[in-house]
Amino acid sequence: MTRCLIAFLVLGFVTMAAAQPAPNPAPDAAPFTPHYVSQRIDKAYMREGPSFDHKVMWVYQHKGYPLLVTASFDVWRRVLDVDGTVGWMSAQMLSDKRTVLVIGEGRVVLHATSDPNSKVAGLAEKNAILNLKACERSVCHVTADGVDGWMDKARAWGVSSDEMFK
Repeated sequence: MTRCLIAFLVLGFVTMAAAQPAPNPAPDAAPFTPHYVSQRIDKAYMREGPSFDHKVMWVYQHKGYPLLVTASFDVWRRVLDVDGTVGWMSAQMLSDKRTVLVIGEGRVVLHATSDPNSKVAGLAEKNAILNLKACERSVCHVTADGVDGWMDKARAWGVSSDEMFK
């Protein structure tokens, strides 16, 4: 009888503890905001989960390749690439340096100023990685290989359509 009573009491306490709501996050903790980063090193590994024990899904071999960070866990970042592939990368493989990938068909024109009627400063091939310097409503200031110009934001992956900064 005593064993049954003790077991019943223990079971009751366990049930009550399990029914308690999860603790609230720290009051000063800001909600996570997705943001763009770039590949810091020449070879970065995307894994299925946030640890070195998880299988490598892809090996990215272009320093500067832009990625969207969608979540964070310890020293791991869940990232999304231009093709929609999602996986985890160590934060050590990523940089806050902003870059964009030229998307769409054909070359993109880089103009000397943010005015799309300004002279042509250069051309960038599809899949070229460009350093991102600033963005206005519909154009972004980019540089690469000594060329400095402004491109149509719609042809750049690595910046949000509503993002503007100098």
